[in-house]
Order: sequence, then C-alpha cells, then structure tokens
Amino acid sequence: MQTLTVSLGDRSYPIHIGPGLLDRADLVLPHLPQKRAVIVTNTTVGPLYLERFSKTLRDAGIQVDAVVLPDGEAYKNWETLNLIFDALLTQRAERKTTLIALGGGVIGDLTGFAAACYQRGMPFIQVPTTLLAQVDSSVGGKTGINHPLGKNMIGAFYQPQLVLADTDTLSTLPQRELSAGMAEVIKYGLIRDEAFFVWLEQNADRLMARDTEALIHAIRRSCEHKAEVVAADERETGQRALLNLGHTFGHAIEAGMGYGVWLHGEAVAAGTMLAADLSRRMGLIHPTDQERMAALFRRTGLPVAAPSLSEAVYMDAMGVDKKVEGGRIRFVLFRRLGEAFVSGDYDPAALRETLTAGGCGVEAAHRPA
Repeated sequence: MQTLTVSLGDRSYPIHIGPGLLDRADLVLPHLPQKRAVIVTNTTVGPLYLERFSKTLRDAGIQVDAVVLPDGEAYKNWETLNLIFDALLTQRAERKTTLIALGGGVIGDLTGFAAACYQRGMPFIQVPTTLLAQVDSSVGGKTGINHPLGKNMIGAFYQPQLVLADTDTLSTLPQRELSAGMAEVIKYGLIRDEAFFVWLEQNADRLMARDTEALIHAIRRSCEHKAEVVAADERETGQRALLNLGHTFGHAIEAGMGYGVWLHGEAVAAGTMLAADLSRRMGLIHPTDQERMAALFRRTGLPVAAPSLSEAVYMDAMGVDKKVEGGRIRFVLFRRLGEAFVSGDYDPAALRETLTAGGCGVEAAHRPA
C-alpha cells in the first residue's frame, strides 16, 4: 500500500492506493465519527463488492446500510440524488453517519453532493472502483450532478475524509472503462509532467494489460499531481482549471451526443485533441506534438477525433461551461507537451476550423465501440 495526503489544513485527508484495501477496516475506522455508515453503490459494482466491503465494516463493529442506484451517466441527476436522500431519511441517518461512495465517478459525485447537502453536511468517504475515479474524480472534493443543458453544472466543493483506492477492483473493469480512465492519467503528463508523458508512452502496453506495478505507479503519480493542485487551489480560482484539459470540448460532446453515449474519458480524449488542434492552428505547438498525443490515445484505446456535431451544438454547450468568464469561453491550451495554460484569448476562425475538422487531421472521426 502507498499513501499520499491532500494537504488542506484541518480538512486534510489520506489517499491509500494498493491491492486488498476493501478488507482493511483499520484504514476506515479512524475516519468514522460514529460506528455507522451508509454505502452508496450501483447495480454493476454492488454485486461485485458491496457484500465484501460491508462485511469488512460489520466485522469491525460498524452498522452498515446500503443504497443501490442505477448505473450510468444518464442517472447523474436530481431524481437519482433524491433516491439517496430518501434512503438516508428512511434509515434515519444522522449528521455524523458516514456516507461511503463505492463505485466510479458518477457514484462518487452523487454521493459527495448528497453528503454536502444532507443535514447541511455529513462525512463521506470515497472508495473508487474505476481507474478514472481512482486517478481523478475521487480526489479534490468536486461533487455534483448533470443538467440537460450542461454537465456538472450543479454541485458543491466538499472534501472526503478518506480515499481508499483498491487496485484489485480494476480486475473486473471492462476494457472500455480502463481506456476511459487512461484519458485522465495522460492528462497529467500533458499539462504539467512531460517526463510522466514519456513514461506513459513507454509503458502503455503494460498499463492496458493491467500490470499491477505499472498501474500503481500511474495512479500514484496522477494522485500526486491532483493533490498538489488541489492543495494550492481548492476552489479552482487559478491553476486547478488546468485539470480541465479537454473537458470544455469533452463536456459538449457528452451533452451533444446524450449522456452515456460516450464515456467521460472518451469525450475528454477527443476534447484534448480538439484543444491540441486549436493550439496548433494558433501556432502554439508543433504538429509532431499533436501526433504524439494522438498516438498515445490510440494505443490506449481512446478516440482521437470528435464526433460530427455542428459548430452550433458545440458553441451552445461550451457557453455554459464553468470556465466561461465575462461571457467568453476559456480553453485549456498547450504551450508544449507537459505545459498547458488557460486562456480566453483564442482565434475564432481557428476554433471554427478545429470544430469543422474534428480535432485531428490524421484520421476520420469515429465513435467509440
């Protein structure tokens, strides 16, 4: 097991990474203000890990209840959030009852938002079971739900007490979900760590083959970056916005295609290629940098070109992005591999060309399998 800390003063919390952590009640107990927890999971993860993790806690003297939600990005909404509130009220959960998210990013975001709201705040713990959640969404306290007009537009900054990333859960992850998680791993190399990007180029095959040592290294390095950025800019007033590389375009893809048609990581990969294409058209990066990004995305099973949505669909969806400032869309763009920046100063003609081309000149746009 490896342990990192997200340093936020008296709200600091550990991230534990390694195999067999669902059996480690000793890691959870110090973070429970009372011996009671409600686990939130979904119909896919629940049958795999709910009973095992519940038994771990019950054997340690914890009263455990559960809420099982439908699975999928399409259910990240008010109606599903209310199912959590219904269960908490029915089970008479108290302010010191701990809510535990057992699942991927959707479950983590829903659970965290519910914890932020129920009785104006209850403790919660993240137990991410997908690669994407382990390297990104479980860390940093961003919680929320989608709105038909925009992804993640309703939510709260609310930090967990603990992140427990059991790498064994990745053994049951579908290959498409593993690829989606790689988009967020690659992101860290692209925005602030060229050496990590090179390491990913050298170890992509090991990662896709689920080599444990390689996965733990990639998860730890990703979490180190996320923890550093969150500690410096918890509420995204500055450098944390860099973590949204590809997300402005990607969220537009998710909304435009219908939530759940493209996985979040797939949309982020295509969105990153759109950002790279815009950067190239503005003379910021060389075409070979764009090619290297595309090559790594392809090797990890990710799309390198955006779907055929109209310019109007993109612009309308991006107009409600959280980075919009003064009515102007702001993008994460590249200075070079390993260095990104946020700017609203872009060439509208170049953006139009990028959206028309789909973000990648090396192959036609395609939808994920």
